Amino acid sequence: MKYYLTAIVLALTAILIFTGIKGQKAPEREAIIEPLKKESFHKITGTIKKGETFFNIFKKYGLNIAEFFKIRDAAADVHHLREVKPGQQYIISVNADKSVNSFSYWIDDDSILSIARKDEDFKSSRIDIEYEKRVMHIGGVITDNLISSIGEGRENLLLALRLSDIFAWDIDFTSDLRNADTFKIIAEALYLNGKFKKYGEILSAELINDRKTYRAYIFEGNEKADYFDETGRNLRKAFLKAPLNFRKISSYYSGARLHPILKVYRPHHGLDYSAPEGTPVSAVGDGRIVFAGTKGGYGNLVEIRHPNGYETLYGHLSKINKEVRNGTFVEQGQIIGYVGSTGLATGPHLHYEMRINDMPTNPLAIKMPSGEPVPASLMAKFREYKNMMDIRIASIKIPSFTFAEKISGNSHSDKL
Repeated sequence: MKYYLTAIVLALTAILIFTGIKGQKAPEREAIIEPLKKESFHKITGTIKKGETFFNIFKKYGLNIAEFFKIRDAAADVHHLREVKPGQQYIISVNADKSVNSFSYWIDDDSILSIARKDEDFKSSRIDIEYEKRVMHIGGVITDNLISSIGEGRENLLLALRLSDIFAWDIDFTSDLRNADTFKIIAEALYLNGKFKKYGEILSAELINDRKTYRAYIFEGNEKADYFDETGRNLRKAFLKAPLNFRKISSYYSGARLHPILKVYRPHHGLDYSAPEGTPVSAVGDGRIVFAGTKGGYGNLVEIRHPNGYETLYGHLSKINKEVRNGTFVEQGQIIGYVGSTGLATGPHLHYEMRINDMPTNPLAIKMPSGEPVPASLMAKFREYKNMMDIRIASIKIPSFTFAEKISGNSHSDKL
């Protein structure tokens, strides 16, 4: 996949985010599955209800239970039928004697479990849902927080989280954002049957925070796609600026703070992030777990040892992920636990510390080195991509402007 752009002319009319542009019609969900070969087959369609299983569904429609067990066994190589989620669609085609001809279940937004009869047995496969891809241009002004500023709904929430992930090494979204900051996003938009379904990758973005401009461009260097600034500097750093998104710092690093429970002044060698119980907490950098358990006033605590003498601590967790154990390796951004109020805590919050060679350090005062920049051999292609993205970014008018255009092809360079 190569992320460079060919020249284009921007002559599209602005449209609303969910209205779409006339063009080739994407297939209906049913059309993704191989069409029924016999018109005499009857289709049973529905969505999984809370607490419902496919065993219940087979009994409900009087289908052959012996065939259910065959279908369950056939599905196991692709997706276990016991792992179904409420709201997901299914289609079962049956003939006149209620024997099953084919079975389809939407595993998620990207794939379908498809099972077809083969003589007296069944064969399973995973079908990737092919979306029509367009490029979406989105812009707005920060009012209160990034999530509400981008818009309501699950997909806008996920877009806000992706944007915060891109700039997470330079901006702490819990404390750095200001009202009247602005954002511009160039993102893939995935459509099915002419209707917007979800966002794909963010191709480029601009965030103006406290009058300082941050830009990001996705580009593949050294066989791995990453985000870079306008000079080709990698935005990824050794540590994230914060271990959780969109939360308020309730207590800062201090040499003498009045402890809210003990009522004595003593050092507070960390940051307290106020957040609802159960908020996911992520490792700020790659490292190895050196402690995962309960420790005094920290309550449930995770300690991670990172390269070059760094160590981070995450306290008062309501629970620790079961995969997080002493000696295991975790990656930057991996969820290690959830916000709680265990130990000496007046309410739900995360206590976060950083140490360098066993010495307490203020996490907000540390500047981290960047990852690998764009290789010199690819700088010309990167500049070409950057220039085309800059044209698109400049076309977005603030306070808000959104339009989409159809794209084709499989790589970013083909799409844009």
